[in-house]
Amino acid sequence: MEEKDTIEEPKHPSSKKKEVVIHIKGLKKSFGDHHVLKHVDLDVHRGENVVILGKSGTGKSVTIECIVGMLVPDEGEVKVFGDDVPEMTEKQLKELRTKIGFLFQSGALYDSMTVRDNLEFPLTRVLRIKDQAEIDKRVEEVLDGVGLMDAIDKMPSDLSGGMRKRVGLARTLIVKPEIMLYDEPTTGLDPITSREISQLILKMQKKYKTTSIIITHDMECAEITADRVVVLNDGEFVAEGSFDEIKGSKDEFVESFF
Repeated sequence: MEEKDTIEEPKHPSSKKKEVVIHIKGLKKSFGDHHVLKHVDLDVHRGENVVILGKSGTGKSVTIECIVGMLVPDEGEVKVFGDDVPEMTEKQLKELRTKIGFLFQSGALYDSMTVRDNLEFPLTRVLRIKDQAEIDKRVEEVLDGVGLMDAIDKMPSDLSGGMRKRVGLARTLIVKPEIMLYDEPTTGLDPITSREISQLILKMQKKYKTTSIIITHDMECAEITADRVVVLNDGEFVAEGSFDEIKGSKDEFVESFF
């Protein structure tokens, strides 16, 4: 997609154009006769928050799954940190995924583990850290960051939906990923909690200097978090720009989000 002539200055200093960490060109993906992605182009720069808007079933999640190698494109380029994802071996994909954090709608906590155990799990199983002092330091740092130190020994069943989402975010950030992928991070939350999670996403981006893709239907979440918004319709990005530019679009499909 060609860049617009008048793109607003990014509202977050970290989003000024830098290294391209995710590069997608001519991406196509079909399932049988269902053409989900017809031609997707997207570059995401280091430290940038990009929000993807689109109706359900339009390929937003498929785009993310191609980025992490869970799906292989039918055509097109997908590069992360300059490396060609579809050409990666399983070992290379596993290494790539240690640099990428996911926050899904459910928060995906282990219900049989305390908050502390949930956070220790990726440190001991993924990063293979054995030093308990280092583990404790990381757990306390991320919990403090999301404002939940007092919940460290609670079970997920004792937490509200918003608290579970915060712990899910903490568990994702504890391995210090370079890229964060959010799939509907505020779904199922009340408006006040949704706003808090959106502000927390922005705060954590600044603290950990992550590059993020955020899939959302929540316009307030998009407004709070986005450096740039791209709109997906019928397998292609049909608009991009700042939140205010997208909000001011006269395109009928784009207007439908507002």
